[in-house]
Amino acid sequence: MADSNYLIWAGLAAAMVGLSKGGLPTVGMLSVPILSLFMSPVKAVVLLLPIYIISDMVGLWLYRKNFSATNLKILIPAGVGGVLVGWLTASVVSDMAVKMMIGLLGVGFVLNAWRKRHTEQAPRPARWGQGLLWGGLSGFTSFISHAGGPPFQVYLLPQKLPKLVFAGTSTLFFAVINLAKLGPYHALQPYGAPELMGALVLIPFALVGTVAGAYLTRKIADNWFFNAVQVGLLLISVKLIVDVVRA
Repeated sequence: MADSNYLIWAGLAAAMVGLSKGGLPTVGMLSVPILSLFMSPVKAVVLLLPIYIISDMVGLWLYRKNFSATNLKILIPAGVGGVLVGWLTASVVSDMAVKMMIGLLGVGFVLNAWRKRHTEQAPRPARWGQGLLWGGLSGFTSFISHAGGPPFQVYLLPQKLPKLVFAGTSTLFFAVINLAKLGPYHALQPYGAPELMGALVLIPFALVGTVAGAYLTRKIADNWFFNAVQVGLLLISVKLIVDVVRA
């Protein structure tokens, strides 16, 4: 932690987690790759979980009145089930395979959305079948590498929810998912004093990011917001694919 270069980049990673919890989805997915410059991806995932949970608490208060209860009733049980599957299969599932799957799904969804952008698409209703599938996949991939955003967005974006409702639903869903990951993560790699101290130092960066994310979400026009979500989803998905190819 005495390395100022590490602290700058780790602080940036924590701030990105906060921005995502404040309502700017996909930004937080850059945090693990950034920390992986200094440590193993597994260690990065473990270190960031307390940052996610603390940022979640702020996000819950910020979006306490803006969320889709119908979607959360579907997504939360599915997501917690996905976390359980991720825990039970942690020793046999390849990180590379999961990254490739997430990347291909994200690229395919965005390209299909852009292909239809000049065609008026009616908002889709919340559906149990699709919600259970994408919610479960989101919980699973979130457990593997905090990369649950793309499956969640593939399910929720076609519903064309109001901007704040979309952001709030995302914040509440992942707050529950991150709490569900705490026990399994500790069982797989117990938290020690170094990990907890490392997370403690990064908390201020995350809190500032969360408040800034909520402010920006409210200021950005709806059209720009959802376009930014799609571009972010595409960039993250491409990066995941590139990581696998390089490996």
